Amino acid sequence: MIKAILFDFNGVIIDDERIQMVAYMEVLKGFSVELTEEEYFSSLGMDDKSFVRNAFARKDKIASPEEIETVRTLKSERWRSLVNGRLPLFRGVENLIVACSREFPIGIVSMSKRSDIEFVLDQSGLGRYFSHITSAEDVTRHKPDPECYRLGFEGLSATMNPGPDLVPMDFLVIEDAPQGVMAATGAGLRAMGVSSTVAPARLRNAGAEIVAQSLSGWTPTTFRTLF
Repeated sequence: MIKAILFDFNGVIIDDERIQMVAYMEVLKGFSVELTEEEYFSSLGMDDKSFVRNAFARKDKIASPEEIETVRTLKSERWRSLVNGRLPLFRGVENLIVACSREFPIGIVSMSKRSDIEFVLDQSGLGRYFSHITSAEDVTRHKPDPECYRLGFEGLSATMNPGPDLVPMDFLVIEDAPQGVMAATGAGLRAMGVSSTVAPARLRNAGAEIVAQSLSGWTPTTFRTLF
């Protein structure tokens, strides 16, 4: 039976993958780097630095450290302008987070910047329900490398004082991208997919035990029954 839940952020809590894509497209165009929809979705799970570096490389360009930071800053500013005051949270996810926090320790593992995660959590009032956040600043390797979920397991475990018997299989990860599912299972955690971003088959093939169309209607009892 699961004892804790780790949520991915973009594509699981906030429905903003296409908003992120548009923000990147607009900013990268100013650097003569065209980004296609296919290229964006093939890069799910990357942190911003790796994403920008790869976007330049696909066009046979080398992004300088200064350019990477400039693109990251401008993209974050554009993204915030698009979601500010009208956060596109997935239907039912707020109620689910509140309900789960009453019965499980819950955390976030995301390759987004911590400041962007906290922006949404502050605006939505959901920040108080999460006991741990692992963000892009905490890792050296992005998804599908399992480092982020190892850190998420360790960080959330430290808030629980569970004793010596807690193991990665006691944790459930909720992910929308195959790269995230692979990172979770690679760290020994159980994984559930939400097909908000890619087809269900891709999540199953990556190792998701169950794939849901959305989190609307899910409850802590549902998680306990299925996992």
